[in-house]
Amino acid sequence: MKVIDIIKAKKPSFSFEVFPPKTSANFDSVIAAASEIASLKPSYMSVTYGALGTTASYTAEIAEKISALSVTPVAHLTCVNATRESIVGKLTDLRSRGIENILALRGDLPDGVTPDSLTYKYASDLATEISSFGSFCIGGACYPECHPESENSARDIEGLKRKVESGCEYLTTQMFFDNNILYNFMYRLLRAGVDVPVVAGIMPVTSASQIKRICSISKSALPQRFLRIVDRYGDDPNAMRQAGIAFATEQIIDLYANGVNAVHVYSMNKPDVARELRDNVSEIIK
Repeated sequence: MKVIDIIKAKKPSFSFEVFPPKTSANFDSVIAAASEIASLKPSYMSVTYGALGTTASYTAEIAEKISALSVTPVAHLTCVNATRESIVGKLTDLRSRGIENILALRGDLPDGVTPDSLTYKYASDLATEISSFGSFCIGGACYPECHPESENSARDIEGLKRKVESGCEYLTTQMFFDNNILYNFMYRLLRAGVDVPVVAGIMPVTSASQIKRICSISKSALPQRFLRIVDRYGDDPNAMRQAGIAFATEQIIDLYANGVNAVHVYSMNKPDVARELRDNVSEIIK
């Protein structure tokens, strides 16, 4: 099933993300976690793609296994340092596995590399390639707080408009912790004529150690009430886990209440966290 059809339906969509192992030694444990998350019957599940495509084969294999469990998979695909031949090969492989959905990403630039040196300079270039290949539903990524490489929010939205014009049918956000930031971002998108569904990406923070990583990779603003939770419960793992899930639950309920009909949870391969969040909103998403 195409993700665009899922997120345009009247029923709220509630989906999860999993990531492949870095080595084959951990493959079985990741498959077990993905299978347990799939048993929750989410609207769909996305599978990330390692830096520079280092886990590309795992991404495709995990997505295929998710499909076999009767859950719609989305395979991430990045194009940093990729050639047209390699991208076409990956698209051919995904199609042969019955994967219908791709999240098109440029990926992080290696040190010393600029977009001008790449075959695909931006995710919009990759989206164009996928679109010309045919048959895939294409999603794109977006940053409610502005892409860290963009000069300003106006230029960032120009880039998102190019993604949509290149074939992206929906956008999934990077994590954020203040829903008002998302609502303002969506308003700016509409003003710019970017009228595609926006899927809200939510990261449940269940340990204080996640904060440093979150700040380093996403530059997300952390509201005071969230920081107070970390300050109060960060040294108590069980309390921090409970508080983090409660905070994410509150975010999700507020999003649905305000008309954001699609939520995607960065569940970090943790079936227990995925289950608790699903159970907390089970009557809302039924």
